[in-house]
Formats: sequence, structure tokens, C-alpha cells
Amino acid sequence: MLIRKPFLPEGLFLYLHLFVNQFFKLHSQAFFKRMNAFTEECWVDWIDQLSAEDYVVIDDFITPSLFKELRAYFKDSLHHDVFDKAGIGTQQFHTINKSIRGDHVFWLDKNRDEQQIPGFYSIIDELKDMLNRYCFLGISDYEFHMAYYPEGTFYKRHLDQFKERSNRLITLILYLNENWQEGDGGELVIYKDEKAENIPPIGNRLVIFKSDVLEHEVLMTNKGRYSITGWFLKQPVGLGFL
Repeated sequence: MLIRKPFLPEGLFLYLHLFVNQFFKLHSQAFFKRMNAFTEECWVDWIDQLSAEDYVVIDDFITPSLFKELRAYFKDSLHHDVFDKAGIGTQQFHTINKSIRGDHVFWLDKNRDEQQIPGFYSIIDELKDMLNRYCFLGISDYEFHMAYYPEGTFYKRHLDQFKERSNRLITLILYLNENWQEGDGGELVIYKDEKAENIPPIGNRLVIFKSDVLEHEVLMTNKGRYSITGWFLKQPVGLGFL
């Protein structure tokens, strides 16, 4: 096999070769993240954070085109008045209490919605596979709803787990807000080790946390707040309420 001799002096050629390799090592993860074609290293870093800290925050999680698609589907669903007032508890224990929770939800159904938002289910399936591969969680199903918090609503501190149904393993929140500004409200507060972490609901930000470990709340909204919220489950179950 013939190897072409470099035109540059050997020492300079070697230096540039090492520099380029190091540059791509440092920047490839950021590049792939911007392109939303995540490397294995990206997934491993996020899963390591989730394992160590019980939660992870990922910005620019989906492509701009998918963000626009999901936001349009959300707004169209709002326009068609398919959202219901959210309650607390599950099945026969389900009640609506505005002093605890004031958002409205529309449950997604993969059989119905996949043709409208295929990119969403594709990346959720990829995330599920990665968590099963590296954490051996045995995730077998998931459930998602779109959540709309009108101005002046909130959700008091709670845990994403039921006494009657304890199969939620991982909580995911993908924010669909445009041009969120400080003062708009609706921050997610995560409670860990007697400390409170405030997470602004910035558009295209994904928050992942352990459903049965971290208590959390949604602060009062000063403008409408959009998100898709869901759970990875350890057993397939029909749609419930939270």
C-alpha cells in the first residue's frame, strides 16, 4: 500500500495531525448534539448524570423542525379543545383539585398520533433503548401527555408515583415554549438532598428524572406554558392520571 508523503515538514505535519484529532475529539459531541444525531458518548454522559444525580437537563434535544412540528400539533390540539383538566390520583382515586394542580392535559396515543409526530416517537424509542441497554431498567412501555398550564396555574410539590400503581420509573418533560423569559414563571423545582433546584422551562429543553425518587413542583405561571410530559414504565399499563 502506498502512503503519500506529506507536503508539510514532518514535525509540523505530526503536530497538525494531533491537533486535528484532539479538536474533533473535543467538538464532535457538541457537533452531533447540534445536529440531533447523538453519539454513543452523548447518551452515556446523560445516563451517567441521571444515575449519579437522579436527574439530567438536556438543552436543544430535538431538531428545530421537530420542535416546530410538535408545537404546531400542541397548538392545534388546544384549538380543537381536546385538553381536559388534570387531576390527581389514578382511576377510582382520581380527583380534580385546583388548589394542588391547575394544568390541562391531552393524552397521546401512539397508534393515533405517530403519523402526525413520527419524529417524537422515534427519539423516545431511542432513549428507551439506551436506558435499557446501559441501566438494565426493563422499561417495557411508556405514556405521554401534552400539558398546558394557563396563566396563573401551578402544580404543588409531589412525587410521580401512585400507591395504587407504582410502575413509573423515569419522568421526561420536553418544553415547547417559545421565547421564554425570566418572569414568565412555570419553572420546574426539583427537590434533592433538602435543596431546591429551579429549572426554567426553556423551549427544546428535556428534563429527565427518577419518578420514584425526586419530589418536584411547577411554580405559578405568568403566561401559558407548553410541554410534553411522560413516563417510562416497567410494566405495560393503560393510560392513567397524575
